[in-house]
Amino acid sequence: MNRFYFDHNATTPVCPEAAQAWSCSLTDAWANPSSIHRDGQAARNALESARAQVAALLHCQPAQIVFTSGGTESDNLAILGAVRAHPGSRKHVVTSTIEHPAVLAACAQLEREGVAVTYVGVDASGLVNPDYVKRSLRPETVLISLMHANNETGVVQPVEQIAALAREAGVLMHSDGVQAAGRLQMPQVDLYSVSAHKMYAPKGCGALYVRSGIELQTMLYGGRHERSRRPGTENVAGAVAFGAAAGLAQDNDRLPALRDRLESAIIAQVPGTRINGSGAPRISNTTNISFQGVEGESLVIALDLRGFAVSTGAACSSGALEPSHVLLAMGLPREQAKASLRFSLGRGNDESQVDALISAVIASAAHLRRLSPTYAHV
Repeated sequence: MNRFYFDHNATTPVCPEAAQAWSCSLTDAWANPSSIHRDGQAARNALESARAQVAALLHCQPAQIVFTSGGTESDNLAILGAVRAHPGSRKHVVTSTIEHPAVLAACAQLEREGVAVTYVGVDASGLVNPDYVKRSLRPETVLISLMHANNETGVVQPVEQIAALAREAGVLMHSDGVQAAGRLQMPQVDLYSVSAHKMYAPKGCGALYVRSGIELQTMLYGGRHERSRRPGTENVAGAVAFGAAAGLAQDNDRLPALRDRLESAIIAQVPGTRINGSGAPRISNTTNISFQGVEGESLVIALDLRGFAVSTGAACSSGALEPSHVLLAMGLPREQAKASLRFSLGRGNDESQVDALISAVIASAAHLRRLSPTYAHV
């Protein structure tokens, strides 16, 4: 059976260029990049070349890039590091209800430390209203954290507009750009998180853009690596692969048409379906669709048996009994949220794969509805 992958927001396959760079670095740049001998300096040169490649992707200076273990660490370093480094006993953070768990969990930790956090809601299309963010600001507000593009719906947030509000108020602005990097230009923010495995590089490496002059309190303690912001010997091979992939990163020109082809066919041929977030700007590879009367996890399994990899939402929440917090925040009823699937396309997908997926979705949804004791009464 042929298998077709439509879950690129969870992770992407490693591209040949990144795989080759990673493999070569294991033999050519294997030494400790902090060592001053020739072998160490070869590793250092490889690491700094990778840093320059990631910086070029984000249109910033290499010195503003901190390598991390991935998006989760980048989010935590940005949020915890910035707030903890800020002087004063009273602190306040503004974020949204549709953030990635890495952001929400970091904010929850700050609440346990006595920091006040405001969670701004979204409208039915999944968009944060900048006016609501502005109204949430207080004299003690330290940081606003708002994702650039949502990992479940693909909805693009008005980060530039909110970042302008933050600058006017003298507040730091962080954005989780894990799903946006390589598809959208980095906005004018103070802190920006990215992850290698969302851009066709191996897992285990990420980066945080830190605007010059921003103070961060480290979360780890050890050496003076990454300009004392992230102690620990760097993952040179991961960084080199990340750099190679970053040099190629750009949204595929075919993806908007493929995503629209998938959406229009499903909406037209599968009754009781709706696109979540369709009223907002979205990144071009992502669609989130609700299937009335169908349990989402069952549809994922049915499609998997037919050779298609899709998901119900964030991979880090896979297997959770609760429906997507993103869809609930958008006002979807619990049953509708649990009946939703995310399809995220990538470079390897083409029209023939999309058409095969459409046929599989039509057949699988019809089969599951025939088995459902409740669908006839919907």
